[in-house]
Amino acid sequence: AVEATTLASAPLIFFHRHHRSLEATWKYLVVCSVGIALALVGTFFLGVAAGAGHRTSLLLGDLQAHAESLDGQWLKIAFIFLLVGYGTKLGLAPLHSWLPDAHAEAPSLVSALLSGVLLNCAFVAVLRVHGLLAAAGLGSFSSFFLRLLGLVSLVVAVLSLFAQQDFKRLLAYSSVKHMGILALAASWGAPGVFASLLHALNHSLTKAALFLLSGNILAAYKTKDISQVRGLSRTLPVTGMLWAGGFFAIAGSPPFGLFLAELATVRAGLRMGDGLIVAAFVVLVVLGFVAMGRAMLGMASGEAPGAPHRERWGAVVPSLILLFASLALGLVPPGFLVSVAETVAAGVTP
Repeated sequence: AVEATTLASAPLIFFHRHHRSLEATWKYLVVCSVGIALALVGTFFLGVAAGAGHRTSLLLGDLQAHAESLDGQWLKIAFIFLLVGYGTKLGLAPLHSWLPDAHAEAPSLVSALLSGVLLNCAFVAVLRVHGLLAAAGLGSFSSFFLRLLGLVSLVVAVLSLFAQQDFKRLLAYSSVKHMGILALAASWGAPGVFASLLHALNHSLTKAALFLLSGNILAAYKTKDISQVRGLSRTLPVTGMLWAGGFFAIAGSPPFGLFLAELATVRAGLRMGDGLIVAAFVVLVVLGFVAMGRAMLGMASGEAPGAPHRERWGAVVPSLILLFASLALGLVPPGFLVSVAETVAAGVTP
């Protein structure tokens, strides 16, 4: 199913039929296909862990129910392959090389789908395998590697954010950063898994809105160069306002939903006694805020290059709805969503 998402989305990345989009498409196909192949090998190792007698099926529910009877060493090997495989599709560093190119070259609507929907599919796969190891009493093993890749992703993404000159690549590296946060949060027990689920939902809403807005900016300015986009709030008043609001949402500022998710992540880490890692996480989030703010708020301010453009409501209303949803989740999280997230978190980390 995960490979099917690769095959279905690859032609969309090549939509503009440019040599850069062709390169991005092939990189996406090759890197993600290799990743899924490794995940398939990991799935075979799950079968080995279940035993030669095939005492249980390879359904994750059945494996989790009989987790204590699985071979621990083979289960660890299977997890490494599955984490690397699905982590490639998730965009965790250093497996993320396809992601900036694909997001930058795809049409903005496709970028919104890639970042807002596709990445979450891989995260769910990683989360379910992590839950299997936790049920087998190997949660500390899987948590270590999730923390490791999460921190590496945060460091790589934050450093890359400071170096970006393309606003779509800026948003893409922001996705790498947030995928790192998901992995890090998921390593901190049930409270961390709960935080990661809230984070995944809010990131999907906010990042999809920003990629849709980036399409409006590209259409008006005919460039993705951050230094060439100035006076956005005057050239495209509604888009500029939403772009600035989207920055605060994606950076995890209150009262948006990502703030609550990141706060829950900090609490989960402190509860697990990982004070140093939590401190590093906070520092990296602040640095990410600075890097994103310097670029995105700089685009919104300054002198406009020409007269204001007429904006079609159809081009801004979807982003407005998505950002409003993120704001609503930060102000009054719906009880049923919280209940579902808590139930899933308890199931992943018994």
